[in-house]
Amino acid sequence: MPLFVPKDRKSLFRQFLAGMYDAVVITDPSGHILEINPRAEEHFGFQQEEVLDKPISSLIPGLTPEIVERIRKGLAEDRRVMIDANGKNKSGSRFVCEVAISSIDMADPDDLVFTIRNIERRRRIMEQLRAKEGAFDVAQSALFTCDHEGHFTSANKAFREMFDIDSDEALQKVTFADLMSDPPLPEHFKKALDGHATTTDIIAESDGEKKVEEVEIVLAPNKLGKNIRGVVGSVIKI
Repeated sequence: MPLFVPKDRKSLFRQFLAGMYDAVVITDPSGHILEINPRAEEHFGFQQEEVLDKPISSLIPGLTPEIVERIRKGLAEDRRVMIDANGKNKSGSRFVCEVAISSIDMADPDDLVFTIRNIERRRRIMEQLRAKEGAFDVAQSALFTCDHEGHFTSANKAFREMFDIDSDEALQKVTFADLMSDPPLPEHFKKALDGHATTTDIIAESDGEKKVEEVEIVLAPNKLGKNIRGVVGSVIKI
């Protein structure tokens, strides 16, 4: 029976680095690169031998020797260091990243570990969401979203004005059934929760006025991937 031979700590540490989702760069106390993991090679486009002994600023330009020294002093005082920065890859293009810095006893007790997460995709998604929110709020059609129980989770200005709702707090006190109970809307709400889009024309009476208007109400499932989170809809005067 073969004897179990434990691996040395450095070997286990390198295996751990190789499996990490984030890019990791290890430097000496002055910020010169000692080692990078495979994810860092992917992010920056360099092989490890190309960056050995180069300053960390060759990958993250903002991390000058002066900044590295301040970071090291902060770590010595047990401060947690997290910064937003720009990474620069081999082609010279840059990407937005979050960098967490800690210390490690690798070759020297004051060696530094830079854990780098590319947040470019996250930032693009956030910008797209902000753009959609802006379009949602300025649209002339009355737009809204509800959860499965019919509680409003959002509504634009046109919707609040149409139903005389003056604040988000007031919106939370009413439900889809309170505002749109005319048949076949309750049934169409259920259809939207089942994954179907519907369009209905109804005659509505304006509150406080002896006036009727024809409106078109569109309901559809509010999806996140394959999961239905609730209902989205629009109310348009025809």
